[in-house]
Amino acid sequence: MDRIRASVTSPTELVQPPQLDTAAIDRALGQLAAGEKAWAATGLRRRIALLREVHEAGARQAEAWVAAAASYKGVELDAPQIGEEWLSGPYPVLTGTDLLSESLEKLAAGGSPVDGHPISDAPGGRKAVQVLPSSVFDSLLLNGYSVEVWMPPEVTEETIRSRAGLAARTPDATDGIVAVLGAGNITSIPALDVLYELFAQNRVVALKLNPITDAMLPVFESVFAPLIDLGVLRILTGGAEAGQYLVHHEQVAHVHITGSAATHDAIVWGTGEDAAARRAQNTPLLDKPITSELGGVSPIIVLPGRWSRADLRFQAENIATQRLHNGGYNCIASQVVILPSDWALKDTFVAEIADALDRAPKRPSYYPGSDRRVAAAKAAYPTARILGPAGRRLLVADAVSDAAGPADALSTEYFAPVLAIVELPGRGTDYLGAAVAMANDRLTGTLGANVIAHPRTLRRLGPAFEKALVDLRYGTIAVNTWTGLGFLTAGASWGAFPGNTIRNVGSGIGVVHNALLLDAPERTIARGPFQPAHRALSNGQFAVAPRPPWFLNNRTGTATSRLLTQFAANPSWGKLPAIFASALRG
Repeated sequence: MDRIRASVTSPTELVQPPQLDTAAIDRALGQLAAGEKAWAATGLRRRIALLREVHEAGARQAEAWVAAAASYKGVELDAPQIGEEWLSGPYPVLTGTDLLSESLEKLAAGGSPVDGHPISDAPGGRKAVQVLPSSVFDSLLLNGYSVEVWMPPEVTEETIRSRAGLAARTPDATDGIVAVLGAGNITSIPALDVLYELFAQNRVVALKLNPITDAMLPVFESVFAPLIDLGVLRILTGGAEAGQYLVHHEQVAHVHITGSAATHDAIVWGTGEDAAARRAQNTPLLDKPITSELGGVSPIIVLPGRWSRADLRFQAENIATQRLHNGGYNCIASQVVILPSDWALKDTFVAEIADALDRAPKRPSYYPGSDRRVAAAKAAYPTARILGPAGRRLLVADAVSDAAGPADALSTEYFAPVLAIVELPGRGTDYLGAAVAMANDRLTGTLGANVIAHPRTLRRLGPAFEKALVDLRYGTIAVNTWTGLGFLTAGASWGAFPGNTIRNVGSGIGVVHNALLLDAPERTIARGPFQPAHRALSNGQFAVAPRPPWFLNNRTGTATSRLLTQFAANPSWGKLPAIFASALRG
């Protein structure tokens, strides 16, 4: 396997140093050009077999996968947070390959990937495709949680069924070479991007790893050996200069990137005065299509209600998890909590949030620039509370009245453990409308939004709440859970709300994951229980566990996540008792 070694540089550095060895990239792309012909000749049955081989290899490599991720993130294998690496690493790749192979099986049999998935009406003339639960096992293991993909208005059920499958409907019509610039945070992202480009878009793939994740190279080489051997995937390493050479190479027809809007713009427009001139003249430096997933400032809209002290504590843990999962280095990490200013429980809830942030397990600041970004937030918000074992977490109490220019928490994705609070006046639908407007108009990006509300409040709002979901312009919306559930659900679409362009890219263009291969989905809606298992029944809800396994303070999160991954590798009824026993102790 060709490896391009280069120093780790800023993703915005566009100058190609003279010492860059381009021969390995040229050689890899030449091999992919030949591999495209092999891919065009690979029918659905063989592609299904390849997916199963990747699935089996992923199962064999799961332990090594988690160990490699832990090595560069500085997390001990027996640390409480190692469960995150199971759930965000091999687990979604195993579930993704499984559902994707099912989709191809249905196409090969003359059906549609959505066969067997209920399609119902959604607000505003939309149709909703149920993607969780998708099996009896989902109903048991994730009881209380559901995920739907909403299609754009006026798309009919017949159209959904007839168009699902995307480029897999014509496997012999390949679409060239795509350069995938891999993410540096969540280890499943590059793997899932490779699968989507190959099987949904029918492109052969040159994956360049983010230098942070170079330790993952041997794992990815093993997991994807069937695709590498066929010649349809090459994995490269190197810094920003290698990425720049790759994406601008004449043999690359398409680019896909996971990162920041600044990185996207540096690739598309360049940097400095030349970039501004290109943008003004609409003459991008990159002369080929690009899709992207770029993160943003994700909100948590809290609706007031009569919450118990246990409710306040549980939802504070939920918010702390949304901010601190993976150390805070997630494109979907929640950053702004929107609260009603006249809610009687507001101050108590903020105190619970601060306590949850403060008590969360210590972990290294492994992502480059994290401490610098936290320091910038401290400088911008001098009254912010410093929290956590190492004082590296920040809670900004009033992010609106204390806003401070370029480090404004509403417009800057910190990609670090910084959480801001925003208070808005109003009650009922007036407050809900104002919160939705702030999320849409004041916050940067449209990748994901979260809403927390007591079931009584949701019943009282009724259709007004469903309308608010329509009005929220976000690619994934989570109600009483985290948008991370949408990321983990193989059949869900993942990406920004539709409508972005390279001139105004926001949280990106296009979607990934989407193992049902839905054509042009609009958004994903995830829902969960407001309360844990022992209290949810009183409000007509059910949950299988005291806490979801991804919660920071779940006492058995690592064991449960590992068991879930082993189940995803080879589902069987015999594995359920151990999972339930572990989950119930969480």
